[in-house]
Amino acid sequence: MPNPNGFLEYPRKTSTKRPVPVRLRDWREVYEQPDGKLLKEQASRCMDCGIPFCHNGCPLGNRIPEWNDLARQDRWGDALEQLYATNNFPEFTGRLCPAPCEGACVLGIGDDPVSIKTMEQAIIDHGGLDTPLEPQPAARKTGKLVAVIGSGPAGLAAAQQLARAGHAVIVYERDDAPGGLLRYGIPDFKIEKHLVDRRVKQMEAEGVEFACGVNVGVDVSAEEIREFHDAVVIATGALEGRETDQPGRELAGIHQAMEHLTESNRVQAGKAPFASIDAKDKHVVIIGGGDTGADCLGVAHRQGAASVRQLDLYPMPPEVREGVKDPWPTWPLVVRNYPAHEEGGERNFGAAALEFVGDEHGHVRQMRMSEVTVDKSTGKRVVQPVEGTHQTVPADLVLLAIGFSGTEDQPMLGQLGLQRNARGALDCGPDWQTDAPGVFVAGDAHRGASLIVWAIAEGRAAAAAAHSYLGSGSELPAPVVPTSQDLRA
Repeated sequence: MPNPNGFLEYPRKTSTKRPVPVRLRDWREVYEQPDGKLLKEQASRCMDCGIPFCHNGCPLGNRIPEWNDLARQDRWGDALEQLYATNNFPEFTGRLCPAPCEGACVLGIGDDPVSIKTMEQAIIDHGGLDTPLEPQPAARKTGKLVAVIGSGPAGLAAAQQLARAGHAVIVYERDDAPGGLLRYGIPDFKIEKHLVDRRVKQMEAEGVEFACGVNVGVDVSAEEIREFHDAVVIATGALEGRETDQPGRELAGIHQAMEHLTESNRVQAGKAPFASIDAKDKHVVIIGGGDTGADCLGVAHRQGAASVRQLDLYPMPPEVREGVKDPWPTWPLVVRNYPAHEEGGERNFGAAALEFVGDEHGHVRQMRMSEVTVDKSTGKRVVQPVEGTHQTVPADLVLLAIGFSGTEDQPMLGQLGLQRNARGALDCGPDWQTDAPGVFVAGDAHRGASLIVWAIAEGRAAAAAAHSYLGSGSELPAPVVPTSQDLRA
């Protein structure tokens, strides 16, 4: 049985971060591999609750108490088997998921929650980061061919599930390599790309074919895709960035955050000699206080920015959950400090840009900003500048990290007769099928920009639905997909 006193004996700890001066000199992952003693202690803190709310906090329904206790006993292979039962890619989620499971941890009611994310990554990494992943090809082929459009986490999960069920699968990716945001959207200091390559190699050995550099709807029509395949899964993500309407937005030097991140990743991958959007020696302003903004912050530091300022529209959240206003087991509304915030820069909460000011060449050089109040009592967000707080700050590079407005309005959608809904996403029925027969949708393309665990969960669910639609006799494990909302994450 689990150690009933583990949470009393050991405080919460997570993996150690490499020192700031060291990690700023490279693009390697920030976190070091934890030692066995730390892992055994942290696994021992899991209480194997009678009702483990962490299961519901995780969109994948991960078997957290089970694999924690197996890791505590040094039964790493068994722990990995439990982890794989619900999650195709724990090496991705262990690094990138914000861990809503920890917000739902029962121990977190009166103590620090279990270090679930640290344990998840440790279990998948235990066999070695350079060890090839063993393929699991289907024992029998169905003779059906499925197209998966998009190779982010949702597309990869759908493709792997379908291939293991015996279907032939072709993943169409418009970039030059598979991975979606894992490849070109998320910096290497959060996930090194050899991990993506390792998983892709496993999938190729399982029979998945990757057709990169193919933009469906442009390079090949959606009609041709439907004619050639027995089913289609759309997993194109939600990459249309939100815009801002402040005066001066048209100035050069103001970019969507993903433009900056994508170029940086291409340089690190050796796909480009330099980044045209480079923070070196520039005064950088990042508008947006979330995950994407923190990624831009870390990249700007490594590119050698002269200064970096990050604006968050809302006041600074509390450091701990505030009881009735923020009840357990929902995702806690607390301040989230990313490793990039330790590396420098100024962080302004309750602040907003009022105007961008350019030079005679039409390039941004300054930003006028102020503290603001945000009122949502009427259901509509009203932002008001605070009198007497206006200031002008240098700004040679402005990055808009204010979220995404949905999947892109691309030619493929019109060719399929599909339209985006009010959220910029694609609707589907309870069987994950869109209005186009045999065409399914999963991940951010369906639910809007969300968490990597939701993308994988929906990819698995859409794969199960497509498998049922194809009517083949082979078995596909039923996915675990909670019907609850995003736990405010």
